[in-house]
Amino acid sequence: MRMRRMLGLALAAVTLAGASAVGAVSAQAAASPTITGEECAAAGGQVKENPYRSPTCVLPDGSQQTITG
Repeated sequence: MRMRRMLGLALAAVTLAGASAVGAVSAQAAASPTITGEECAAAGGQVKENPYRSPTCVLPDGSQQTITG
């Protein structure tokens, strides 16, 4: 019984650690990507100035990325 409990706890710890690692990677990927003005122009995008937030780059495929400098 004690061995079974220890194996269950170890399995739960490994599962939790794996879920945390996947969550961290997903959060990093979900963060909005950034691009410089030069990279935007090189990719064929247009810089769009926004009055109340950072400028964005509108790429030819319609996606938008925040410009960082």
